[in-house]
Order: sequence, then C-alpha cells, then structure tokens
Amino acid sequence: MIFTASRLSGVIFIMENSTEDYRIQSFDLDTQALLKTALKDPGSVNLEKVSNIIVDQSLKDQIFSKEAGRICYTIVQAEVKQSNGNVFRRNLLNRLQQEFKDREETRRRSLQEWVCYVTFICNIFDYLKVNNMPMVALVHPVYDCLMRLAQPDALMNEEEVDCMVMQLHRIGEQLEKVNAQRMDELFFLLRDGFLLQERITSMSRLLLLEILEFRAGGWMLSSTAHKYYYSEIAD
Repeated sequence: MIFTASRLSGVIFIMENSTEDYRIQSFDLDTQALLKTALKDPGSVNLEKVSNIIVDQSLKDQIFSKEAGRICYTIVQAEVKQSNGNVFRRNLLNRLQQEFKDREETRRRSLQEWVCYVTFICNIFDYLKVNNMPMVALVHPVYDCLMRLAQPDALMNEEEVDCMVMQLHRIGEQLEKVNAQRMDELFFLLRDGFLLQERITSMSRLLLLEILEFRAGGWMLSSTAHKYYYSEIAD
C-alpha cells in the first residue's frame, strides 16, 4: 500500500484555524516552541522533524492521538497559505505508511501503541480533505486497520473493540461513502463476531450490538436506543 501525496491546490479544511490548546503541554519546552512555530510559520522549521514528533507522541499517548489531527491540518493549512507546499503532509504520509507496514509487529509488541496508531490514522483521515473528499491514499489503510480490529482474536480484547467502535462512530459514514463494499465486509465480520463468538466479554458484545444498530439506522441511533446503550455502558 503506497500513500501518495498529491498537490494541495484543492485541499479543503473542515475546521477553522485556531490557536487554542493543542494539548502540547506534555512536550518539553523546546518541542513546544517548535510545534507552536510550525503552526504559524511552517517554512521556518524542519517539517520532517515536526511530523515525526507528532507521530511518535500519538503512538504513546492515546489522548494526544485523538487531538493530533487538529495540529496536522493546521500545519498543512499554514504551509499551503505560506508557500502552496506539501512538505509536512508528504512526510506525515510517509511516516504513516511506515507504521502501517509494521502494524502487526506493533500490535504484538504493544496493544496500546497499536490502538493509538489506529486512532491517529483515523483522526488524520477525518481532518484532512482533498477537494472536500477524504484522502484516497488513506481509505484502504484505514479499512485494513479496522478489519484487523474485527478479527476474532481482536474481538476478545475490549480495548480493541472499543477503539473500533469509536472510530466507526467518527468516520464510518465517510468511509462507507467512498467504499461501501469494504464497509459491508467489515460489518459481516462484526455481525459474525457478535453472533458466533463465545469468548468476547459482555461489554464488547454490547458495543458490537450498538455499532451494528448504529449503522443499520443510517449512522445514527434513535433516542430510545441511545438511552439504552449508554445507560448500560454507564452501569
């Protein structure tokens, strides 16, 4: 799977630029300064270094991995405005591709790092658009990650099931619009896991039932279903 970086002339960003909290306080002061500069003046910093810093932190900090897309789209936007460049995005995609190739080794080594990677790549898919459409280069890698989370061994792990359900809530409808066949294949696995697999936990089974109903309802839940599932989860 090759993550290609096309020209950025048609990039559309789904959120306004912001200088609000990007959750960078966990970095040392020098790194915080580097990231703040990259957000405003990307041409003055080493963008390969910046992309590696963001990816490295995303792989070990699940909170940051959920927010990192905001940082990335802001840097991409700033670079386009400054020079119509795509250095940061190209380096980001290259690093994502490298981590994608190593995903099975990552999962064996650290389940937390694997879940963080899936969260991060889905976050990037959600935030960065080309011509107001998801980046084609990320569609199949994102699907491949979600398909891995739907395998029998992963369904026995609540952390992986929770990650998968969270990502489908966030980007499932977008993914289905660009490739409905793969979404059907994914949900065949989830349905079979729910119906046939005996060794999954009651919480995982509840999460699977919820996401099955969520998609069946057109990527939304009725108010009654929402109250049922989330009262059960809270309990």
